[in-house]
Amino acid sequence: MGKLLAVALVGIAAALVAERLMAFRNRLNASREIAPVTLPNCRLIKGIETGSEDIDILPNGLAFISSGLKYPGLKSLAPDKPGEIFLMDLNEDNPRAVELRISRGFDLASFNPHGISTYVDRDDTVYLFVVNHPHQKSTVELFKFVEDDNSLVHLKTIRHDLLTSVNDIVAMGPDSFYATNDHYFFDFILMFLEMFLGLTWSNVVYYSPKEVKEVAAGFYSANGINVSPDRKYIYVADVFDHNVHVMEKHANWNLTHVKTLQLDTLVDNLSIDPHTGDIWTGCHPNGMKLFYNDPENLPASEVPFGRRHWSLGYLCARKLLGSNPPGPAHPEHPLGGAGGDTRLRRQWLCAAGNLGGIRLRGKIAHRHSLPQSSLLRAIAHLAGGGHISGKQDL
Repeated sequence: MGKLLAVALVGIAAALVAERLMAFRNRLNASREIAPVTLPNCRLIKGIETGSEDIDILPNGLAFISSGLKYPGLKSLAPDKPGEIFLMDLNEDNPRAVELRISRGFDLASFNPHGISTYVDRDDTVYLFVVNHPHQKSTVELFKFVEDDNSLVHLKTIRHDLLTSVNDIVAMGPDSFYATNDHYFFDFILMFLEMFLGLTWSNVVYYSPKEVKEVAAGFYSANGINVSPDRKYIYVADVFDHNVHVMEKHANWNLTHVKTLQLDTLVDNLSIDPHTGDIWTGCHPNGMKLFYNDPENLPASEVPFGRRHWSLGYLCARKLLGSNPPGPAHPEHPLGGAGGDTRLRRQWLCAAGNLGGIRLRGKIAHRHSLPQSSLLRAIAHLAGGGHISGKQDL
């Protein structure tokens, strides 16, 4: 009897491990393959070869880029090089990345930037919030941007017990923000167990000098976060649940769930078109390739585009140079925006990067994949045409 019980227990344990393994592979989309696509007029922006995790673009076309992230489980091409913040002027015909100087007194040696967000105050002061992981911890660094000499003045470092494993951030004021914790643990072994077991312990935190609190929970891995142009809704990407959550923001800064947009890809950073409210998401088709980072079989990226049509109620994708779905888009819906043609003369797209978010200026209505290293950032200058193939099944 004892032997039979032992065999039964071993069988049950093996079945549980096998089930968790299959679920883990499904969350990583480990079997998904994407055909490489050559983008027209695509060129590499030199100087950011060690990875660019996030980008935020000001209304005047200046783009801030965080570079050099060292993240547990992901390969770094420059493990001994501190992180950097770059600036690009997307109004230029051939923009280049310029490293921003950071004021004295800030610990540059341990600078490990992750997600970023900007806030423009009423007096036009530009504040840059940067998620930082010095010595494998999580802080938020607050800078003031000085455009005249391309520099950042460090104002303060924000630490809190609820900011444990911060991934991305969206500024709500000169000293307040929402932040995503992508894991409950930051230690790599515990983080892996958390992912393998499928624990939904990831959350969203609101921070201000007067109040810090959890405002949303129950995510596999809350990743990118952003706000609608009317600032009524917060969007949260759950990278391992392959979806985007639409959350209504209340006067007390609490969030309530409105709907979930399900995708067939690992959703990373989010970018919102300030004029239409369209959502652009930087995604990883196959998370397993991202972790392996095999030079002979590089991971890919893809860019789903979403707009909530008032009579359809789902995220729709369109081919490059395609038009809107029939009928007007309702501007008051969480994913609403203006209707009309999407045939733009010129757009800028920023693609790839470790855990790389994809940011763009313009409205390129397509979803595509492109071959690239998970630690390489490219900018595609899409000037009026070309055919982009790819899945259109959002």
